[in-house]
Amino acid sequence: MITSKLDLWHHALELSSALIALRRELHEHPELSHEESETASRVTRELQRLDIPYRAGLGGHGIIAELKGAKPGPIIALRADMDALPIQEETEIDFPSKRPGIMHACGHDAHTAMLVGAAALLSACKEQLHGTVRLLFQPAEEVNAGAAAMIRDGALDGVSEIYGLHNLPTLPAGMAATRYGALMGSVDRIEISLEGKGGHGAIPDQSVDPIVCASAIIQSLQSIISREVSPFEPVVVTIGSIHAGEANNVIPHYCRMTGTVRTFHPDVQAKLPDRIERIVQRIAEGYRCEATLYYIRQTPVLMNHDEQVKAVEAVIDDMLGSHSRATAQPTLAGEDFSIYLKDVPGCFFWLGSGPIENAEQAYGLHHPKYWLNEDCLTYGASLLADIARSRLAQLAGGGQ
Repeated sequence: MITSKLDLWHHALELSSALIALRRELHEHPELSHEESETASRVTRELQRLDIPYRAGLGGHGIIAELKGAKPGPIIALRADMDALPIQEETEIDFPSKRPGIMHACGHDAHTAMLVGAAALLSACKEQLHGTVRLLFQPAEEVNAGAAAMIRDGALDGVSEIYGLHNLPTLPAGMAATRYGALMGSVDRIEISLEGKGGHGAIPDQSVDPIVCASAIIQSLQSIISREVSPFEPVVVTIGSIHAGEANNVIPHYCRMTGTVRTFHPDVQAKLPDRIERIVQRIAEGYRCEATLYYIRQTPVLMNHDEQVKAVEAVIDDMLGSHSRATAQPTLAGEDFSIYLKDVPGCFFWLGSGPIENAEQAYGLHHPKYWLNEDCLTYGASLLADIARSRLAQLAGGGQ
């Protein structure tokens, strides 16, 4: 039985080898977004072993488990994502992905193992828990669909606060980083279709070239960043794909582009659809093309809540020492944990997963050679468990 922070940490150390084994098993068998059935099945076996009730098949392949303490109190949610990426692994580890073209290049295998570890730690101290810990094993984070789907299936019903983390290979294992307010950017998708008039590449005057129009639109979209948004408000508009034509001597009839739009302020995000629509339509008109813009909102800015950040910092300082806590730098990378934070107060933070000596030389997230220092598994499981334990006590008036 766990009765103190020291007991919790010692128990976490005892779980270390099991968490590493689980993470490696998941790493060898990655699954893409919306396909996480085997991963979910593996998690449910762990929950059954721990005798924690759960519901599976939520939000796709998501799982909601509930660990009820012996004492009355609120509900605190902890979340981990489970999906992998369409990346061919290039690491030299002994347990690489066994599925060609699919890799856990973002460490969601580690996040899943950490939450299983937190569940084991909390099970060992449930007699002292003032309320309920809801464990959210979420699918489809990489395509910004899982959080919303989980919410529709009741993930936040009755929840007072929610917490989550993401590993960061450029931060050494044994450290964590927090930030008040905006931590990660919004994520929106744009799809632009251009219709011109196809023809022979040697006779362009008899055609309407959608490729030339597309190139003008791509260049002009950057004027939003340089001339329509304050330099103190970060914005990124990136066209990531462009498809037109099949032959080198043919002007195609159609051109299609997709891109991503990132901001760091909700007000800026709200104004961008109209600005992008104006540029696309006016440029297309000037090049005699017909244009259609689909602006797809995906995730809002990830905004942490002050009280919950302060609570996380207290746990980090108490467990790892204040010298092991850094201030997180803002990033325009997105995270659909932001959708949970729109409805419920909480905190999302970075957990160091890099080498102890020189984390700056680590391969970053989504890289085919991404590598994770497995020492972070124990830290992540312990921090998540103690955040939930301590916040339940505080909210229920039970102190620490």
